[in-house]
Amino acid sequence: MTDTRSDTPTGSGRSRNRRLAAVFVAVVAVLAAAAGFVLWLAPSRYLPWDTEPFPKIDTTALSPQQARVVELLEQEHDAQRPGTFYSEGVKEPWCADFVSWIMREAGMPLSNPNSGHWRIPGVYTLQEYYEQEGRFVPAGSGRGPEVGDVVLYDNTSWVGQHTNIVVAVDGTTAITVGGNEMGRIRVHSLDWASDPAVVGFGLLAG
Repeated sequence: MTDTRSDTPTGSGRSRNRRLAAVFVAVVAVLAAAAGFVLWLAPSRYLPWDTEPFPKIDTTALSPQQARVVELLEQEHDAQRPGTFYSEGVKEPWCADFVSWIMREAGMPLSNPNSGHWRIPGVYTLQEYYEQEGRFVPAGSGRGPEVGDVVLYDNTSWVGQHTNIVVAVDGTTAITVGGNEMGRIRVHSLDWASDPAVVGFGLLAG
């Protein structure tokens, strides 16, 4: 007997396949739109690509301490060492370790409030240190950052706490350099007066 069945989908099968394809396309479109919206809202320090080169800075107008901080940040941005280099080999989020290392190398070491050690691995503890030293300026106080100051962030809607260092300021825009930004040392622009993640600034010593 001859088998008269066909491998061609029936009308109902073709309709079901079209519906499934339409649902798939709609889901992909929604996911793409959501991803685009998130990337549009996210501050550049949270995005997975470098956004700016290290800026050209006239250090002759800076104090010796500021100039040394800028010099070190440029060197480390070029070197792109692993985070464990700044954290004494500890595998952890290392943005505050990076700040601690830069300040120590610049001759202005920090002091961990809990141990007295130069390295402060946590952003909250970093803020505590600056508060105890009388060198913390809260956001909204009217005092903006200067070169060498440390920016402290706490935005739970993205990746939580973060910190980086200011290398240039123009009005309410600051250029920052930070460690552990998508695993790298990166440069970004910051509108310090309007970014809701900014908690305040740790002032450069001396």
